[in-house]
Amino acid sequence: MARVYNFSAGPSMLPESILNRAAAEMLDYEGSGQSVMEMSHRSKVYEGIIFAARDLFRKILNVPEDYEILFFQGGASLQFAGIPMNLLNGSGKADYALTGQFATKAYNEAKKYGEIKVVASSKDKNFTYIPKIAQAQVTPNADYLYICMNNTIYGTIWRDLPQTGNVPLVADISSCFLSEPMDVSQFGLIYGGAQKNIGPAGLTVVIVRKDLMGKALPYTPTVMDYKVMADNDSMYNTPPCYAIYMCKLMLEWIEGIGGLEAIKARNLKKSSILYDFLDSSQMFGNPVVKEDRSMMNVTFVAPTEELNEKFIKEATAAGFVNLKGHRSVGGMRASIYNAMPIEGVEKLVDFMATFERRN
Repeated sequence: MARVYNFSAGPSMLPESILNRAAAEMLDYEGSGQSVMEMSHRSKVYEGIIFAARDLFRKILNVPEDYEILFFQGGASLQFAGIPMNLLNGSGKADYALTGQFATKAYNEAKKYGEIKVVASSKDKNFTYIPKIAQAQVTPNADYLYICMNNTIYGTIWRDLPQTGNVPLVADISSCFLSEPMDVSQFGLIYGGAQKNIGPAGLTVVIVRKDLMGKALPYTPTVMDYKVMADNDSMYNTPPCYAIYMCKLMLEWIEGIGGLEAIKARNLKKSSILYDFLDSSQMFGNPVVKEDRSMMNVTFVAPTEELNEKFIKEATAAGFVNLKGHRSVGGMRASIYNAMPIEGVEKLVDFMATFERRN
């Protein structure tokens, strides 16, 4: 069976070279006589994998030494609770910017643990833009301000970060993780699920400034305490071993093609091809404010629901899968993460142009 072009918002496609390598190492990882799925996380062989993944993260993302890189299970959604449990340790207050469904879910979870304020929202226009936040709006003694950097469902991204003064900035970067260079030192904490840009589902990476750790709320579960996890090299309990191994392969792939500058150039080219077509199309349109458009998730709609459904059906038959938009937005969404080749976007645009002519 031929491979399809998978535009899923997550779990997403992986490079074929990584899938082939994982297949080749499935029964015997580097002469150990066992699969990574089978080996003890306490073994020297596995320590080599997890420590290499951590070191590659630090190198590729240029993570400063005063930040810890932690590997968690539970998906990014577990950190909706983990963040307030670990960081609401001063005033017990935090500010949240609501720019989509996941930021809203994080806000609703955080309300269980402290005094949480909505400092900005784009809900009034169905999250099709990123609101501006002046430093004067930020609660001066807040323990942190929270944003969702790239909004997977709505196709927006923060380009100009809020100026928070001494208040740590926290960001969910799940759907833009390692898609371009970023200055980690601008944040107190960043985190994201791996299943979009850096591996399969099952792994969440938390990068946190060391001075923010060690003051978790008393009822914080031990396996969610950042300091405990840091002190135990993310292996206080059994980590998601195979997902971390796959993430290591993905990090090696990113490094091998030139690092984050090269990845950004690829991703910019892909998104430009698709947005340029949408801006010239007489049928398809993108609802997002241009300056806030995501490089990773491109939403688009046809004039009628009948045409949306027809397009999705015909696209799927042609090998362009998982293009249906989220139910809260409708229409279509093409997620063009790191592993999506440029030719996949070019062929999608050719198909869209043909569909437009025929309809």
